[in-house]
Amino acid sequence: MFLRSGLMGLSFIAAAQAASAGENFPLTLQNCGETVTFEAPVASSVTVGQAATEVLYALGLGNKVLGTSVWFNDVLPEFAELNDKVERLADNDPSFESVVAKRPGLVAAQYEWHVGPEGVVAKREQFHDLGIPTYVMPADCVGKDNTTGGDGTRTEMFTTDSLYQGIEELAAIFGDAEKGAELVADYKAREAAAVAKAQEVSLEDASAVFWFSSPEIESDPFVAGQKGAPGYMMQQLGLKNVIETDEEWPTVGWETIAKANPTVIVIARMDRRRFAADDYEKKLEFLRTDPVASQMDAVKNDRIVVMDAQAMDATIRAIPALEDLAAELSAIGNGE
Repeated sequence: MFLRSGLMGLSFIAAAQAASAGENFPLTLQNCGETVTFEAPVASSVTVGQAATEVLYALGLGNKVLGTSVWFNDVLPEFAELNDKVERLADNDPSFESVVAKRPGLVAAQYEWHVGPEGVVAKREQFHDLGIPTYVMPADCVGKDNTTGGDGTRTEMFTTDSLYQGIEELAAIFGDAEKGAELVADYKAREAAAVAKAQEVSLEDASAVFWFSSPEIESDPFVAGQKGAPGYMMQQLGLKNVIETDEEWPTVGWETIAKANPTVIVIARMDRRRFAADDYEKKLEFLRTDPVASQMDAVKNDRIVVMDAQAMDATIRAIPALEDLAAELSAIGNGE
């Protein structure tokens, strides 16, 4: 009798949870210029972009991810076992056919240039015509113009609000808005603590440059513009960005960077090897041996911070990166 009663109780709880999830549907969202409507919670997804994948993992939805693609680094350690069970359709850009073949309930993309008006994988309507809804992470389009070519141009300063929006909306699409709110509350608390830690340090006229990669090791580097995720980090932590353009990742000559003489140089570490400078050790070697770059105070004083490449983008990795950078600045400020 006890077992029967317990099973009945569990069935009642499951039914109540399903009813609660159903109360939020149909769900209509404005997403990167598109109106998307979900009649019921989504049951599965294919992700195009590591950031979207890791958000779903963090929300406890990894068992609903049928396939992933576009990876810069290994998955976060806490999701390694889960990720091993998910098919990787491609390390870089997947084909439209490979995504559709999984028959997902949703295609969740990190970048609009993969799934958007000029989609490298496909335009959104190509998926919609097959009855597959799409969702692009808002951090890649809120306050950003992706029609300017390259990685787009920020029309407004990125803030973590658009990152948190993506977390909450994806949770809602899968029928678990409460989990989304819990995860966002945790990230907001961590972000506030990191900013408070940095504010305790007095670094007068401190500045920085974020170096993502370079087509060739000695060519002009891709560095962070004023209004992207790194620009937001610098603003929050009291650092001046020596790069003054609003392009997301412009190329800027080393002579210009050296003349600005940043206090700190932040370089990206990634497992991807599309460009020679994807290897952070080659970045370090270049900085220490190049006749121009080696003369910067940050290089002479070993004020070089190695940061996860995905943390330099609008992803959940930006929060722990903010914490790590705050700790580095504290060490610099204390002369360590």
